[in-house]
Amino acid sequence: MLQVDHVSFAYDERSVLEDINLKINVGEHVSIIGESGCGKSTLLKIIYGLLQIQTGEVYWNDTQVLGPLYNLVPGEPYMKYLSQDFDLMPFTTVHENVSQYLSVLEPELLKQRTEELLEMIEMTAFAKTKVRNLSGGQQQRVALARVLAQEPKVLLLDEPFSHIDNFRKNSLRRNLFGYLKKQKITVVTATHDHNDMLPFADRVVVLRDKKIIAKYTPKNLYQHPKDIYIASLFGEANRIPINIIKTYADTKRRIIVYAHEFKVSEQSGLEVFVSQSYYKGGHYLIEGIYEEQKIYFHHYAPIEEEKKVFLNVSIETINQRMADS
Repeated sequence: MLQVDHVSFAYDERSVLEDINLKINVGEHVSIIGESGCGKSTLLKIIYGLLQIQTGEVYWNDTQVLGPLYNLVPGEPYMKYLSQDFDLMPFTTVHENVSQYLSVLEPELLKQRTEELLEMIEMTAFAKTKVRNLSGGQQQRVALARVLAQEPKVLLLDEPFSHIDNFRKNSLRRNLFGYLKKQKITVVTATHDHNDMLPFADRVVVLRDKKIIAKYTPKNLYQHPKDIYIASLFGEANRIPINIIKTYADTKRRIIVYAHEFKVSEQSGLEVFVSQSYYKGGHYLIEGIYEEQKIYFHHYAPIEEEKKVFLNVSIETINQRMADS
């Protein structure tokens, strides 16, 4: 088990994390999400031992993770940290970078293992290419394979797909996270992209204002966001007064509604005036105005500017969000 106990950290006088507590089981995949600057990368560096903790402790099973004051070379041998700096050997080939940590005493196994990893990151065709000649996204994929070649028990990933083009991200996510789950490797991923964690994480940790504000399964967090901050990490979300949507409601409480949960009507509901339509492929994201507040909703077609429309939400969604609030 990976355990973070009452950890606090500050850069000089600027506090970044306060009283962070987290337990991660062997083989579990936990994603850390939150706005930029909330401390995601800092927490990974603390877990790995790159930063010296001012308060608290980190353990892997019964072994305490010690920081740079205790280790000449920061980091623990059973743990690997893939940062946004790839730390590759630029003048050697992709194959050589990946195979560097594999045993040369078993050449057949080395060859087989390297080929498996290159196939997983979809870089087989570039095996003999020098790393310096690769794009940033290709280098990020090589860095992924390189840390996996070292067979870590714990893998810390900091925005692991940030440099990779969109058309390849989906298959790479499936390949990587499927492999890690099969190998029972404990994974902590810091990300700002909900596509990195919604289909793959066992749990999601939400950071805000230096603290953990939520720890649930991705499905639970998505379906039951306790505030607009959490909901907005998954996509466009709105806070809407219930009594405007359903006139029979005797409360002015506001609930969170995702953009796709609205249905457009021309007769009754939340009255908005359209200000913009954005083409999103399978639908349009429509921006409307309600009492000087921007409201975002989905529609199958663009809507002309300044047109008045009404928005409705299903009673099931209303009841669910009322229970959550």
